[in-house]
Amino acid sequence: MLSNLTDHIKKFIELSDADIELIRLAVTVKSVKKKVFLLEPNHICKDIYFVSKGCLRLYFINKKLNEQITQFAIENWWLSDYFGLESGKPSNYYIQAVENSEIISISKNKLEELFEKVPRLERYFRIVQQRAFTAAQKRIEYIYSLSDEERYRHFSSLFPEFMQRIPQYMLASYLGFTPQFMSKIRAKKI
Repeated sequence: MLSNLTDHIKKFIELSDADIELIRLAVTVKSVKKKVFLLEPNHICKDIYFVSKGCLRLYFINKKLNEQITQFAIENWWLSDYFGLESGKPSNYYIQAVENSEIISISKNKLEELFEKVPRLERYFRIVQQRAFTAAQKRIEYIYSLSDEERYRHFSSLFPEFMQRIPQYMLASYLGFTPQFMSKIRAKKI
């Protein structure tokens, strides 16, 4: 599992064998069963998670008491409650495994230590964060500029395999509409 992470990092920066050993010592590798929570509200988020295999989701409960998914993480993506991680304040979010998953976690403290020992890792995380921020900006743009049907069509054309992996109600939450509306769209075979 660790090789998935180091291979991903090597796409952006060079790593020596010594760097890989430092990473190995800093991270925790674990298997997580479907539906297991890595974070729940009112707990302090202390880790970031790299998905080696599987899928995680980040969500909160909105005022209507519905789950509102803000992010998914599949293979080679990172996920965390970054506000909670940076502020040290209790989280409002859940992080849950959508599928049986293999993840690599690293605490904020261990990550800071790694940045001191392997400064190039800051470049890697900057690139990854910029890409994640860009994806979030595009998602917000699509929410405000596309109709629900256009948003569904656009997302399904970009990520057809992902659409097959995720339960329909979760996809509806992520795309910003109800599961009932999602059923109507899919019945039209748009």
